[in-house]
Amino acid sequence: MDTLTAARAQMEVSLAFHMVFAALGIGFPLLMVISEGLGLKTGQAHYLALAKKWAKATALTFAIGAVSGTALAFELGLLWPTFMGFAGSIIGSAFTLEGFAFFIEAIFLGLYLYGWKRLSPLAHWLTGIPVAISGMLSGALVVAANAWMQTPVGFDLVDGKAVNVNPLAPFLSPAWLDMALHSTLSCYIATGFAVAGVYAMGLLKGRNDRYHRSALTISLGLATVTALLQPISGHISAQRVAKDQPAKLAAMEALFETQAGAPLLIGGIPDPETGEIHFGIEIPKALSFMATNDFNAELRGLNSFPPDERPNVVITHIAFQVMVGAGFALIGLGLWFWWRRWRGKFSLSRRLLWALVLGSPLGFIALQAGWIVTEVGRQPWIIYGVMRTRDAVTTVAGVPQVFYLFSLLYIGLASVLVYLLRQLATGYPAEAKESEATHAA
Repeated sequence: MDTLTAARAQMEVSLAFHMVFAALGIGFPLLMVISEGLGLKTGQAHYLALAKKWAKATALTFAIGAVSGTALAFELGLLWPTFMGFAGSIIGSAFTLEGFAFFIEAIFLGLYLYGWKRLSPLAHWLTGIPVAISGMLSGALVVAANAWMQTPVGFDLVDGKAVNVNPLAPFLSPAWLDMALHSTLSCYIATGFAVAGVYAMGLLKGRNDRYHRSALTISLGLATVTALLQPISGHISAQRVAKDQPAKLAAMEALFETQAGAPLLIGGIPDPETGEIHFGIEIPKALSFMATNDFNAELRGLNSFPPDERPNVVITHIAFQVMVGAGFALIGLGLWFWWRRWRGKFSLSRRLLWALVLGSPLGFIALQAGWIVTEVGRQPWIIYGVMRTRDAVTTVAGVPQVFYLFSLLYIGLASVLVYLLRQLATGYPAEAKESEATHAA
């Protein structure tokens, strides 16, 4: 394995794991706050039991996400010194502000965990709100650095160096708000459906109590609302990509030839050698309309770019199809649940519960596929149009060995997280069950 391949593989593995930790760290705090708020409003103990359970999950994902994020920061400096030398002072503001959000989250998470029965119920609930907001902001702020890599602005390029740098350059990137919204929604979707799958399994095992039913309702409430918003966010992002990164859009849609009235491709396997699509369905002129609001607009195909400036069309297109397909499957799953609830049937069918269990990983699959589209679609550039990935990598030997070492670290962190979350997921807390029984009597 050569240095460039090993460095890219290490970043791919690191980001794949860290994104899961980060998504759970953004999703769990909101579920926690919603559940405690319902507990305060209704006085029902099982909501507070859920909040306590999800607070523990928040603490776990926060701790493991901090470790994996720190390792990722080290990797940027170790593997991509040329990139960091050029862009470190530009994207530094995004990481600095993300650090402030991280500290706020840590402080209020400590107050929240320590404050049960020590603070008034309202004060305790209020300490959870900054945890949810700062967790979300941490993700949105660090995405600014990646957005700047997609659409770099806020500096002048003189003799290969960045000068006259605007300290807010990452937040001036046209891609930032689109990417921040899209990635934040995907974190709530992934967490919501994953949590729903856990409690759907509990119901399948006969735990048909208010604790499990409420957990399913809260998690699917968050997941369904955000899943319905995601196509709007995706459309906004796609229009921005069409304008600023046409090579990426061409790879996403396997558009080999520049053409007016370009069709929207559903499915299909592109063949870069022949420029043909196998097994795909084309909707005439739909891509031009979705990208520009004009059915007859001309879109650039991959043939308009030099061969060494084209992204990998097979990986980008298939990942894009997986992301979109998983997203619409989750919308259908969520609507199916709420249709049953609307019909007054909380005694959910086993078919729906099994669908929720089997569909629970789809949010994370869509999340990973979306980032593959984002990152592979930007290649061969590490900073779009400014610096190629191959020119940014370290010249120091031993990167493959570091890749294996860091991969073991992330596998270890993931194993610990899965084990601990599995321990948390079991059963109905005894104190909430006793309180519910006393209240009922």
